[in-house]
Amino acid sequence: MQIILVSRTKRVPKTFNLADRRLRYRLMGIAAAAVLGCAGLGATVALAVASPRDQALSEIRRLRQQVSQQNGQLGDVRKDAQREIDALAMKLGQLQAQSTRLNALGERLTQVGKLDDGEFNFDEQPAVGGVEDTGDSAYALPQALDTSISQLAGRFDSQQAQLSALQSLLLDAKIESNLKPTGMPVQGYISSYFGGRPDPFSGHAAHHTGLDISAPTGTPVQAVAEGMVTFAGVRSGYGDVIEIDHGNGYMTRYAHNSELIVRPGQRVHVGDVIAKAGSTGRSTGSHVHFEVWYKGNVVNPLAYVRNHR
Repeated sequence: MQIILVSRTKRVPKTFNLADRRLRYRLMGIAAAAVLGCAGLGATVALAVASPRDQALSEIRRLRQQVSQQNGQLGDVRKDAQREIDALAMKLGQLQAQSTRLNALGERLTQVGKLDDGEFNFDEQPAVGGVEDTGDSAYALPQALDTSISQLAGRFDSQQAQLSALQSLLLDAKIESNLKPTGMPVQGYISSYFGGRPDPFSGHAAHHTGLDISAPTGTPVQAVAEGMVTFAGVRSGYGDVIEIDHGNGYMTRYAHNSELIVRPGQRVHVGDVIAKAGSTGRSTGSHVHFEVWYKGNVVNPLAYVRNHR
């Protein structure tokens, strides 16, 4: 079989003989190349058409992975936040327990100090108020804890101020109590009381200005209040005497001692040994003559020796 190609530009037509093997191979190669080219072009077109969809699907998968990772991170954050909230709640409970102990201590101190009822009210909560917040918030629980802790801090400040004032009152009361004659100056029994009595030497009516407390010679004599020794020596009729000024209008006198231990100008505290009992001066036996003076007047010591600090 022959194919004759006639060209307008060429005068001589060109003849192709299909029986020629080389020509057939060449034509088959050209045809195969054409087919492959068409297939490649179709694949390129198909990829161009399908690429946006595939890219979108790939982007969606990547976004889903990111969302999954972020959900995991959010879960970790929530766990950490819950641990923080639990720790705050535990701390708040400890602070509330401490506040309760402070209240109990304050009440006990108030009772011990014998303060008036209502002067220090540790049970009463601080007055608080505000508009109700009905909105839900993700931070409601932390804000509630923070508010509770702030309120508790305010309670601590109030309790601290009350306890400080109470401490000052108790210290003042203790100082005042220490300056007031209280209790027996020597271990013994009262052998003669304050007021009128027969004089032990003459038998005539006489006024006794103190209490006679019988005690063996050498028995320690103690100061019944805090003060300054203003006299330590011999007075007529009293024998060896100690006189203590307590600075609040009170003065005490301890007479007929066998030995004086303190000296004038020395400061003494409650319970300090200032002398030893004896029978010096105008005395019929070993005892301590005890006098209490208030604002320059001698008073009956019986109420003071029977009192307790």
